[in-house]
Amino acid sequence: MKESIYNVTGMSCAACARTVENVLNKNENIEAHVNIATEKVNIKYDEKKYDFEKIKEIVENSGYGLIETLSEEEKMQIYENRIKSLRNRLILSIIFIIPLFYISMGHMVRLFLPNVINPEKNALIYAVAQLILTLPIVYAGRDFFIHGFKNLLRKSPTMDSLIAIGSSAAIFYSLYATYMIAIGDGEHHMNLYYESAGTIITLILLGKLLEARTKGQTSSAIKKLIGLQPKKAKIIENGQEKEVLIENIKTGNIIIVRPGEKIPVDGRIIKGSTSIDESMITGESIPVTKNEGDKVIGGSINKNGSIEFEATEIGKDTVLSQIIRLVEEAQGSKAPISRMADIVAGYFVPAVIFIAVVTGSVWYIGGSGLTTALTFFISVLVIACPCALGLATPTSIMVGTGKGAEKGILIKSGEALETAHKIKTVVLDKTGTITKGKPVLTDLKIYGNYNENEVLQLAASAESKSEHPLAEAIVNKAEEKNIELKKHEKFRAMPGYGIRVQMDEKEIQIGNRKLMTSKKIDINQAEKDYEILSDEGKTPIFISVNNELAGLAGVSDVIKETSKEAVERFHKLGLEVIMLTGDNEKTAKYIAKEVGIDKVIAGILPFQKSEEIKKLQSQGKFTAMVGDGINDSPALAQANVGIAIGSGTDIAIESADIVLIRNDLKDVAEAIELSRATITNIKENLFWAFFYNVIGIPFAAGIFYAFFNGPKLDPMIAAFAMSLSSVSVLLNALRLKLR
Repeated sequence: MKESIYNVTGMSCAACARTVENVLNKNENIEAHVNIATEKVNIKYDEKKYDFEKIKEIVENSGYGLIETLSEEEKMQIYENRIKSLRNRLILSIIFIIPLFYISMGHMVRLFLPNVINPEKNALIYAVAQLILTLPIVYAGRDFFIHGFKNLLRKSPTMDSLIAIGSSAAIFYSLYATYMIAIGDGEHHMNLYYESAGTIITLILLGKLLEARTKGQTSSAIKKLIGLQPKKAKIIENGQEKEVLIENIKTGNIIIVRPGEKIPVDGRIIKGSTSIDESMITGESIPVTKNEGDKVIGGSINKNGSIEFEATEIGKDTVLSQIIRLVEEAQGSKAPISRMADIVAGYFVPAVIFIAVVTGSVWYIGGSGLTTALTFFISVLVIACPCALGLATPTSIMVGTGKGAEKGILIKSGEALETAHKIKTVVLDKTGTITKGKPVLTDLKIYGNYNENEVLQLAASAESKSEHPLAEAIVNKAEEKNIELKKHEKFRAMPGYGIRVQMDEKEIQIGNRKLMTSKKIDINQAEKDYEILSDEGKTPIFISVNNELAGLAGVSDVIKETSKEAVERFHKLGLEVIMLTGDNEKTAKYIAKEVGIDKVIAGILPFQKSEEIKKLQSQGKFTAMVGDGINDSPALAQANVGIAIGSGTDIAIESADIVLIRNDLKDVAEAIELSRATITNIKENLFWAFFYNVIGIPFAAGIFYAFFNGPKLDPMIAAFAMSLSSVSVLLNALRLKLR
């Protein structure tokens, strides 16, 4: 099954989305999900039976359009054209609704009305003038009628159908009244509803314009990310600097970037050093120092040094492109909570039409007259638009995933965003997650007649040829202290023991207790220090010179500065925190104690981690697994929510549900908090959308008027209320941006 995302055109509400979804899903080997907020359809289909053209034909037969690919510029242009079209139509409506309203309602509030159009003196001209002023408004809202009646005939009524039926009923009844006036019955000037139809269309257009503009704000994260990538770059070709379009850059090109310029694509520095602002991609506010050999991320900003780098990833393979793709996919996906709203919205419009017909019939049969029956019929149709219901979930997901992306938290789907709020247990890998994943020399104890720098020089010089991570830690410490390394004459690695080196007529041996014992080197004076280092979870390394103990080094994978704070945040969120590691239990427990972890599961192999996750789940614990996404991938996939933590290009996209670009455990807590806030926001939206319709429809049907002598709901007020409900849901979703 192939999976593709296409753009759907012509949709106006949740019922439209439901129609497109149903039409596609009726076909064998097609599974489609339509998102009204993003106006996209995610389709899984058998590519042996279907291609884009066949799918497009299916969608077009249902009254909508399908576009295969759109560049971001084209998307923006379509969006801007829609805003412009709605604005122009609204302006046209307002120009004609003002005089229409004045003529139809002015005399009721004792405003001056010339005799020529006074209903008491010239009822026919009064009626015809209103008809003439209504026609341009109908033209401005023509899409409501075209799409509304088409979908009604296809037995898939939408919001446009409700507006079209309600407005048409008002207009046709007014035309009947105009005819009665023309044949001499002037009293029918009281039965003209042109202004109701005109006002309904105008207010719906206003609501649509506000909705379109607000929708634009919900996808601002995507716009910001797209805006990060420069259009051009400077490459070095045959020793000359040359400016090229970014799409013409090839892997291996040497690119030069000066201070203040954006990094065009991903690469590795080959010349120069600088600091780079990666905040828009990683969420890290402090510029990162970069030297030769370091990776750079496309879209980040070069701050203060000129660099040359080799392009390693271009086009869709860059980190920025992957982030944009992930955010788009997440915004286009559905959360489980939205399925209920989709089902309700799908059946809602036919139910509303039925309720409106019953309402009008009951009032007419009850003897209230055609005018009163028509008023209630139109009010029910107009107020019951399911737009707010359809927008409740996808808009919150759009804003939530966008907000996450701004903070360097990539939530891959609406389902992941929703599921994360249920997490009760957080399982953490140790190496690279709680710790930095890189051994560091933390202690150096000196014995005999040596000083610290002298022992460090000898040890680092001896280890300089070794590729062991512990050796690298000793060499790095010497480089930090600017200690010059000496050349050695003979080097011998002894697996399981350590190394032996000849240097300056001295024999240096570096290794574990077994090495010292085998060479009968006295280490009694270091026993206490050895025990302390071991208890602290550090790896002790003995250093001897000419068979005499000279030093004891403590090497450890140090805890990240933010790990303790992150665990504290987990506890504040009411979460149980477990460490799952292949390291020895003594080291694991020391680190767990340092950061405040509740439970340790140590000494297990990577493939056993997923089994441990299963055990936790069997105990009823809704579990998140946090790891580096490579050797932890089975556990990430097994967990209820898999969270890959890593920096830059080391994103583990496949196994995890949530990807954290920054190498910061605090972002796990941030992701869970964001999920909780988003779900709360969705529930608020759904409550108000349901509450609005539960109250609005009975009110529009006249129940309060009939039984409690309350007010009648004028169709114009119903139209205003309907538009306001959709905008209020969108504005509530936008509150997530303030987090």
